[in-house]
Amino acid sequence: MNDTDRLQTVLSAIDAANAADPRSEDGQPAEWLYGRRMSEELAGLYPGAGDPLRIACRGQHIERWLLPRSDFPDGRTGYLAWRTEQGRRHATRVMGLMREAGYPEVQAEAAGRMLRKEGIKRDPDVQALEDVACFTFIRHYLGDFGATQEADDLLRIVTCTARKMSSEARAQALTTFAIPEPFAAAFRDPQA
Repeated sequence: MNDTDRLQTVLSAIDAANAADPRSEDGQPAEWLYGRRMSEELAGLYPGAGDPLRIACRGQHIERWLLPRSDFPDGRTGYLAWRTEQGRRHATRVMGLMREAGYPEVQAEAAGRMLRKEGIKRDPDVQALEDVACFTFIRHYLGDFGATQEADDLLRIVTCTARKMSSEARAQALTTFAIPEPFAAAFRDPQA
């Protein structure tokens, strides 16, 4: 199998897994749509991305519905435990698909590190995945999500999102999106 076929095999397997999502958004299975949106953002932000990053972006939420947030305690500690376990599950599942398609172990492990967020702010590919996830959130999910939040909570969430991003991605977000003040300040100085 050549590299292009191998990549398409894994992306198609992720899409097929996510097509089983019982939740719908815009008439599509929710996680299938999320994966496609992640790939679109990746193409705009990092057009020269290698296969592990392309696969990690598409598989970021693979079968996410199988581990509901409600299985974990309420509050921030429960949320972080859920997110960590989701990252581990996503990494394991995607790495298995990559191995089945014949990817070398080093590439499967690279995608796994990205999905587990190991080395964020230090590993350029892990950071690129986070930048793509933040852009996807801002473009497709922040509006509806923001409508459910109090103003102070929304500002805290946007500031946390900006802190996760690289300085380059924050600068690009300011030119890509119409971000009103005081939210834009979080992208100029995420420590504020």
